[in-house]
Amino acid sequence: MRRLGIALNILLLVVGLVVLAKAADAFVLAAARLAVTLRISPLVVGAVVIGFGTGAPELLVSSLAAARGSLDIAMGNVVGSNLANLTLVLGVAGMIARPEILPRVVRREGPVAFSAVALFALLLQGGLSRAEGLIFLGALAAALSLMLRGAEVPTAPVEAAEAVAEAEYVEELEEFVEEPGEKALPDVVAASTSRDLLRGALGLIGTVAGAQFLVVAAQRIAGDLGLSGGFVGLTLVAVGTSLPELVTAIQSARRNETALLAGNVLGSNVFNSTAVAGTAALIGPGRIDDSGLTLVASSAMVVIAALAWLFLGLGGRLRRWEAAVLLGIYGVTLPFLA
Repeated sequence: MRRLGIALNILLLVVGLVVLAKAADAFVLAAARLAVTLRISPLVVGAVVIGFGTGAPELLVSSLAAARGSLDIAMGNVVGSNLANLTLVLGVAGMIARPEILPRVVRREGPVAFSAVALFALLLQGGLSRAEGLIFLGALAAALSLMLRGAEVPTAPVEAAEAVAEAEYVEELEEFVEEPGEKALPDVVAASTSRDLLRGALGLIGTVAGAQFLVVAAQRIAGDLGLSGGFVGLTLVAVGTSLPELVTAIQSARRNETALLAGNVLGSNVFNSTAVAGTAALIGPGRIDDSGLTLVASSAMVVIAALAWLFLGLGGRLRRWEAAVLLGIYGVTLPFLA
């Protein structure tokens, strides 16, 4: 009977992951198309709209977990998702292709993403209060201000090579939001606003449902197998909520369309470390006594964030040996998180 219960919980987990990945993908696509319709800067769409949009699963999963009294699962999801973005997503894409990195994206978002991750790791020690939740949301507002201002006002003349890279970035964004068989944007996008609003709403509803399945299954599996909520959040839940970023990265790498990758990963980590952590802290504050989460995993997250920022800023592309290092670090770190 116990085995049957575990099997059913695993099935519920898989269903949650599938629904979450599909619904989140629809939500992000709709948000990106609507942003293009509104003539928002391509750099803002790629880094903020898509990057923050792919954080929707983390936001819903962590909020639901905190509301159910599982702050360790909620924060494990944030730490694990940040780790997965910086290692699995970047690493897998880097092994398949050599992702192109737009210098302006790294210059603008690299310091912001690292600062957000470091602030989250610092405040996470021992647990989170509602006051710290407000600090996270204030940091989110500051990060958005810096990212939007940096995208709209270049700080230096754009060199010829970077101008070409930005043109390719815009082209990839248009390919991302186009439907099969559509003509050039943005005229077609503007004509389909109602459809995108409906798609976005349905995607959000599906993401909520998938998140609910995932949280319930994670709590039950942790109890059945005697695992800590922090470990389950760091592994099963975090990898599940990072699936949209991972699938997008793999598809982009196979098509050699990787200019959006760095902005997506960095923007997602900013959102996770501020909006997701802040919302969960406001909903369900409390102590976290799992040192594997608050000390080991959070410290690893900060170190890897610095290393990934360094790799992204070197040479204009993520090289395969750098991708292999990121994947190797994840594999070596994971056993110490149990």
